[in-house]
Amino acid sequence: MSYHQTGAAVLEDSVCQYAASKLRFRGPSRALDGSYLACIGGDETFGRFVEHPYVAILEGMLDRKCVNFGSLLCGVEALCGDSTLVGLANKSDLCVLQLPGALGQSNRFYRVHPRRNDRFLSPTSDLLTLYPEVDFTDVHFVRHLLGLLHSYSDARFEIVTHELRKKWVETLGVFLQAIRPPVVLLNLQFDGEIAHEVAGPLGCEPVFVDTEMMEALRPYSADVVSMSVRISGESDELEDMLFGTLQQPMAEHMIGPATHRRIAETLFRSIRDLH
Repeated sequence: MSYHQTGAAVLEDSVCQYAASKLRFRGPSRALDGSYLACIGGDETFGRFVEHPYVAILEGMLDRKCVNFGSLLCGVEALCGDSTLVGLANKSDLCVLQLPGALGQSNRFYRVHPRRNDRFLSPTSDLLTLYPEVDFTDVHFVRHLLGLLHSYSDARFEIVTHELRKKWVETLGVFLQAIRPPVVLLNLQFDGEIAHEVAGPLGCEPVFVDTEMMEALRPYSADVVSMSVRISGESDELEDMLFGTLQQPMAEHMIGPATHRRIAETLFRSIRDLH
């Protein structure tokens, strides 16, 4: 049953911080002494609008502590720019990393907010030179930015996307090499008519991530788990989600409880096979 109230989509104690990290993770906070499995990622790992995200379900299946280091609206920039997060991962026995799309990272063409990686802060001189006719004053989100650049339908857009893909591989490669425990990469590929319609010409999450990029990271991981998932608006899971009165449009574009369980089951098989 949906939890309809005007207010936050999660309980007050469901967001927490660990050590010196500036990121806000899914709560409540867990003790990090002893053995644990670290699950790092964005909105889906956090489990927005669901009571039991895949991390909590996986803990029950494995009978091992699984700590949720999922943070809302974070991408490559937030995940790889937080040295504390690397330290937290290195204290774990095993790490699951949900792979982000390629948009949410500062690069030679634009800058994003260090924690809310969906936010576009400013173009660089390289982007201003590449697109001298574009006014970026009213652009506040990276999807808006890339959609605007795509609308010019010329070869310049490929220059930008090449940079994003290249930097994605480089940055995540450095991040993975800094993590000592085995890492399972989780690639959630969004599918469905509504999801594709909303995503527009840039495509669904993870945006611009292709097979070649995934293969470039494989040497730094113990396993790669790729799954096709659908948003709750297409999977009939909306009625089982928790959201406030005004939050239904957002909840419709998040994954539901049954999908979280399917992710946990798939990760369970992968982790079991590693031992």
